[in-house]
Amino acid sequence: MSQQPTPARPNRFTALLSRAGLDWFLLALLGVVGLAYWQPGLGSKASPVPWHLITTVGVALVFFFYGLKLNLEKLREGMRNWRLPVVVQLATFILFPALALLVKPFFGAEGALLWQSIFFLCALPSTVSTSVVMVSIAGGNLPAAIFNASLSSLLGIVLTPLLCSLFLHTGTGGSQLWGLATQLLWQVVVPVGAGILLNSRFGALVDRHKAGLRYFDQFTILLIVFTAFCESFAEGIFRTYEPADIAKLSAGLMGLYLLAFALIWGLGRALNFSRADNIVAVFCGSKKSLVHGSVMASLLFPASAATGLILLPLMLYHALQIILASSMAQYLGRQNTLGASAGDVGHET
Repeated sequence: MSQQPTPARPNRFTALLSRAGLDWFLLALLGVVGLAYWQPGLGSKASPVPWHLITTVGVALVFFFYGLKLNLEKLREGMRNWRLPVVVQLATFILFPALALLVKPFFGAEGALLWQSIFFLCALPSTVSTSVVMVSIAGGNLPAAIFNASLSSLLGIVLTPLLCSLFLHTGTGGSQLWGLATQLLWQVVVPVGAGILLNSRFGALVDRHKAGLRYFDQFTILLIVFTAFCESFAEGIFRTYEPADIAKLSAGLMGLYLLAFALIWGLGRALNFSRADNIVAVFCGSKKSLVHGSVMASLLFPASAATGLILLPLMLYHALQIILASSMAQYLGRQNTLGASAGDVGHET
């Protein structure tokens, strides 16, 4: 009689990271930043490796595969509850930029570039995968989460560059504006549109390979972050920043997340959203997409050695939103479980 193989025991270190809301990708982000600091010449413009071509192709493929995942019928169904997407998109593209504008006077002339990086973060759309996962854990309206996060990503293709052109110096004045529009068209809009058109034929195939495509997205982001930080370190952009400055920035971004979460939750309560819909509003409305941010930074600030600094708040916020959202989602999920248990007991009695 053959013995069944013993299931592999989960790695304690991996389990500890998971409970803390961390994963390999966050560690990889730290790793590529460290490599860029140690060997900035590897990913700078002086490198013989055609990094710009590689990342350009990678970006186009990321958005093509994103388009393949979108189902237009599901998007149309999500529009039926119109108040929820209005709240999510207003929070994403109005509330966050407004909060960034409110704190602008505190940065002064010396902190202008840092404020620009924070505004860029605030102008980004929501994530898709993280938002949907958190809504699922918290016991929210999952179909609505998929719709609202996907809608935010689509709107971000247009609204993020528009907001940045209105409030930031993105180097797109005059004839350069047409160059940016052309880049966005060929690297983002056309791939997304092609993917959407092919969804009915290849959508099921994409669903079967979601894990592999996620790794491809993450690998592309790592390349963009690596080359951006190599250029920034090579130009000495971070020389004026101390570890205490990074700690203060992290605390400020944590406050931004918690304030936005509280404001969106309160607005949903005022509008008499169901608990499931309000969970969608807070988790989809408070997230910011590292995928879109990495891509948009390379397009909006193409000739800037400060792209690494532009991405720094986004990377910190990405880590913080996963850790904080994981804790909040688990707390709300436990509340839903306790509420359901209480309801069952009441029904039985």
